[in-house]
Amino acid sequence: MKLSNARIVGDDASRRVDVFIDGGRIAAIEEHNTVPAQIRNDAPARASDDVVDLDGRWIMPGLWDQHVHSSMWAQQSQRLDLSHTTSATEVAVTIATSVLPHSDGLIVGQGFRDALWPDQPTRALLDSAVSDIAVVLVSGDLHSCWLNSLALERFGFYEHPTGFLREEEAFEVGSALSRVEPEILDVWIRDGAQEAASRGVVGIVDLEMTWQFDNWHRRMLAGFDLFRVRVGVYPRFLERAISEGLATGQQLAPLLEVGPFKIITDGSLNTRTAYCVEPYPGDGENRGVLNIPTDELIDWIRTASDAGFSPAVHAIGDDANRLALDAFEEIGCGGRIEHAQLITEEDFPRFAALGIVASVQPEHAMDDRDVADAYWAGRNDRTIALRALLDAGVKLLMGSDAPVAPLDPWATISAAVSRSRDGREPWHPEQCITVAEALQASVQSSIAVGEVADIVVTRKNPLDCSGEELRAMRVDATILDGRFTHNEL
Repeated sequence: MKLSNARIVGDDASRRVDVFIDGGRIAAIEEHNTVPAQIRNDAPARASDDVVDLDGRWIMPGLWDQHVHSSMWAQQSQRLDLSHTTSATEVAVTIATSVLPHSDGLIVGQGFRDALWPDQPTRALLDSAVSDIAVVLVSGDLHSCWLNSLALERFGFYEHPTGFLREEEAFEVGSALSRVEPEILDVWIRDGAQEAASRGVVGIVDLEMTWQFDNWHRRMLAGFDLFRVRVGVYPRFLERAISEGLATGQQLAPLLEVGPFKIITDGSLNTRTAYCVEPYPGDGENRGVLNIPTDELIDWIRTASDAGFSPAVHAIGDDANRLALDAFEEIGCGGRIEHAQLITEEDFPRFAALGIVASVQPEHAMDDRDVADAYWAGRNDRTIALRALLDAGVKLLMGSDAPVAPLDPWATISAAVSRSRDGREPWHPEQCITVAEALQASVQSSIAVGEVADIVVTRKNPLDCSGEELRAMRVDATILDGRFTHNEL
């Protein structure tokens, strides 16, 4: 295939090129000549089945989402959306008055954020809304869930006093909810992946909490070919992964690769379980929850690293980030910290000194800004501090944490560049980064000879776009491994 008359993002805007693709890679890049090749004596002989005239459109490397929970993301469209709710009472009314999708005797909602609610979620309140069918409501950050009495009984928590589960208990329920019949879940995955491809996505890092290798093997054997997948491994599956000879970077199929070893050290801001140096205002001495003691964290990271896994440590609070960096320093291995949401001033340079990558989700700054202003006042300038990380020499990787935020790299890029959404004033604009920096943190290849032919085609040059324009960016085509996964040319 030849992509004719293209402009490369980051190149001279007046330069037009032809990009030749062969065997899933970029075989050549030549200056575009308006004289037809068949009448040019100096035209090189090239076999090409397809010539696609891009008419001056812009091309750039395909976009990656570095943090996705694939099953939860796919199921989100099948659940009642609670993202608009502002109180526990409003949620209960919504549940009581909505025509609710349910299957297997279960109603599932998702997306509420309770940190700023004026009232408390209780099992009695949810029972008053629905008492004859089990109800599970999953928070927007996935770190808590709210169950009525029938659901508490179903999932083994009937004696729970409030019905509001956090951290490990919530993860247990979330994992159980992800056990959908494969033929159904695979359809939802494909539908979501097609939408992602239309936004320029060519790869994801799947950090679903269950064993995902068999699921992705099945999908790809059945013809799934919409993006590349790197599959993460959690502690309870590490022994199995090692026994099967898996290691980070290992290629299992043309589009399937072993990803990092993922471990969760603390909670989240919305649930007030992110582990922080200072207590949460109005909550006594609560500094959050440390899910993994530091000595255990060190043991897990050492075991994974020795077996060839690159560690990816979930750390949101500033004390959790400090302890994660301490663990990396103790072991002497590289890796990445997922979220790196709140960081102390002295820890910014430690990321770079230890060679630790910051895997960040800029859209969380938009979702969490009001909660951070309430609970991290006086320190929220260190929240999702992308500019400070880059200035300290830290490598950034960007993603969504879907379904916590949409699997849309343009929303991610927009948030990183503008720190704004829905017309609001930028939130701590001193932490904005440039479009070029955001794009670099969103790709895994380049437009160069020998590189994989993972390419996004747009009408606008992203480098010239505002935050709002980036969020609304139209993608005319996405090419993965030399073939179209999305094409509106």
